[in-house]
Amino acid sequence: MAKSVLVVDDSASVRQVVGIALKSAGYDVIEASDGKDALGKLNGQKVHLIISDVNMPNMDGITFVKEVKKLASYKFTPIIMLTTESQESKKLEGQAAGAKAWVVKPFQPAQMLAAVSKLILP
Repeated sequence: MAKSVLVVDDSASVRQVVGIALKSAGYDVIEASDGKDALGKLNGQKVHLIISDVNMPNMDGITFVKEVKKLASYKFTPIIMLTTESQESKKLEGQAAGAKAWVVKPFQPAQMLAAVSKLILP
C-alpha cells in the first residue's frame, strides 16, 4: 500500500511540484493550503509524513507543527519543513516544535525525496 504524505503550502505551484515528485516516487499525496486546512485534513487517516511550508496565512508552519504534535495519532509523524527561510534561528524554532528536517526552497525534487525516504515510517 502506498504511503501518504500531507503537503502543506499556501502556494499551489509548490504543492503541485512537490506532489508530482512524491507521486512519481509512489506516494499518495494529500494537499492543504495552510496549517488550519491541514489540521482539518488530519482526521484520523493514516499520514506517514508531513511536508510543510513555514510562512502561510491563517496558521504558520511552526504553529502547525506544534498543533500536530499535540494530536495522539500524529505525535510521531515525521515533519519536513520546506521553506525559503534559511536562518538558524528559524530552523531551531522548527526543530524545537518537532520538525525533523529542513529543506530550503528552491529545492531539488531528488533532495526532497531523499529526506522523505529517510524519514518516512514503515
